Amino acid sequence: MFSLLPSALSLFPRLYSRTLTGACRLFCSMEPAVVRCLPGEPKLTISFSLDGSHKHMLRDKDEPLAKVLARISNGIIKSQIKAKKSKKNLVQQPSEAAEVALVKLCVDGGEVPDTVPNSEAWQDGAVLHVGDVRFSVHRNPPTFTTAELPVSLLAGFPVCPKLEIEFGDLQDCEFTWYKENVPNASPEADDKVPGQDTGWTHTGCGRVHVPSNQDIGCRLKLRCTPKDGSRSGVAKELVSVGTVEAGPGACTFDNRHLYTVKVVEWPVVRVVSYNILADVYAQTELSKTVLYPYCAPYALQLDYRQNLIKKELSGYNADVLCLQEVDKGVFLDSLIPALDAFGLDGVFRIKEKQYEGLATFYRRSKFRLLSRHDIILSEALTSDPIHSQLLERVSTNSALKEKILQRSTALQVSILEDISKPGKTVCVANTHLYFHPTGGNVRLVQMGVALQHLSHVIREVAPGSPLIFCGDFNSLPDSGVLQLVSESEIPEQHADWSSSGPEESCRMELLSTLPPMLSACGHPAYTNYVGGFHGCLDYIFIQPDRMQVEQMIPLPSHQEVTTYEALPSVAHPSDHIALVCDLHWSR
Repeated sequence: MFSLLPSALSLFPRLYSRTLTGACRLFCSMEPAVVRCLPGEPKLTISFSLDGSHKHMLRDKDEPLAKVLARISNGIIKSQIKAKKSKKNLVQQPSEAAEVALVKLCVDGGEVPDTVPNSEAWQDGAVLHVGDVRFSVHRNPPTFTTAELPVSLLAGFPVCPKLEIEFGDLQDCEFTWYKENVPNASPEADDKVPGQDTGWTHTGCGRVHVPSNQDIGCRLKLRCTPKDGSRSGVAKELVSVGTVEAGPGACTFDNRHLYTVKVVEWPVVRVVSYNILADVYAQTELSKTVLYPYCAPYALQLDYRQNLIKKELSGYNADVLCLQEVDKGVFLDSLIPALDAFGLDGVFRIKEKQYEGLATFYRRSKFRLLSRHDIILSEALTSDPIHSQLLERVSTNSALKEKILQRSTALQVSILEDISKPGKTVCVANTHLYFHPTGGNVRLVQMGVALQHLSHVIREVAPGSPLIFCGDFNSLPDSGVLQLVSESEIPEQHADWSSSGPEESCRMELLSTLPPMLSACGHPAYTNYVGGFHGCLDYIFIQPDRMQVEQMIPLPSHQEVTTYEALPSVAHPSDHIALVCDLHWSR
């Protein structure tokens, strides 16, 4: 922008330096005019604020500059006429002719010709003159397309804004947090920022903020500046709708976090599997009156539970995180923003005809996602030839076949590559099997399909990759599903083939092409604890010749689980308990 300076200035470096610095300050002090212009799109947008009014213009790229400048000028004239009419009505003065404002666009001190098309005229660093007002043109600057604070704020729990950025990188952005100075507070609040509104006190920096007990009753404000390296966009200020409320005190996962303070280092991988209880199930009348009548109604609310879930998950410092019963909205609006701030990327697989599904997150500093191979188990059974033999056997009982095909159970399969060791991959699987207590035969067929699919994916896509298979399998340790996984076969005499009665019995010998797998967290007394049931339903299965258990994070004590009778509770967000373990990747 400042390249056209007389060569004579080179004889006066100090003067040149002062001139350049002053010009830079002048440019930076101007109000911004933001231009969004993308290749392949026929139009661009121009946005700026003038006299307290925000202007947002959508114009053709190939339109000559003269037309948009005339539009700006005409808009100013109309505003002046409207203002003078209003003034005339108030003071009964005769109207005056509106003044014509000079509108022009300059680059490097020279006026841009009127015939230049918009796509070429509106360059980064140009200056828009509107009368005596000047605007610095920022073309495709880093911009927040979404910036929101969560509704519920609890002291001691992380506040993670939902942010989406264009032309920038969230890792480069700047964040400054403030708390509201409530009435009756000390008039001389500490750590005031010069030049800032005296109604707010600076409380911290960083993308994630944890309010303290001293913030209870105060609203929070976040000033976030979008950036891409050293390039900055227009900052946004977000103010919370509600105030910070008191947290629940001790939670069931607090002691567990003592074992997971730091992210583990190679060759150890920390894995978490957790059914977080979908909101679509927590808010039913059945849940409130029959399943969880002991749980305080506010503790079943999604906003409250999300505070607990985000704190619990972030505190595990996991490398791989497999979640079940994830509402689509929770994944997009809560988990993605929060876990992204803690260094995790994630993928989602919704169940067919459902509002919840599976989510797998992985630490981006350690892994990259190479490929996904998700399936709906019932669809794969009927459409993939690798399951033809199992389908033929199931088809001998039409009642059982129909029940299996009605299920929307999904299997999420992700192939991850170790960033530090290119070519070294791991297959991460995540599922949530059929829930019904008498559905053992359905779950056996579902697991048969899952294991066959995983064997095929590893063989064809990632040969030699170890398998980590997580999920809520809705199966007790003595079930047929556990025997199939741990022994690679299930005999036709197993009782689960007739779990739903003789009319749906379908006895067969079922073999797995995968070697026997081990439950990394063993068989705890329970991973699901509700008023009418408790038992071990969740597992992290590994291949013991490829990975060894370095550490299993202890589950909450029975006293912690039953402090509020059962789960969920004000201190625990789900009816399940997360499984957490550190695995040593042997080769």
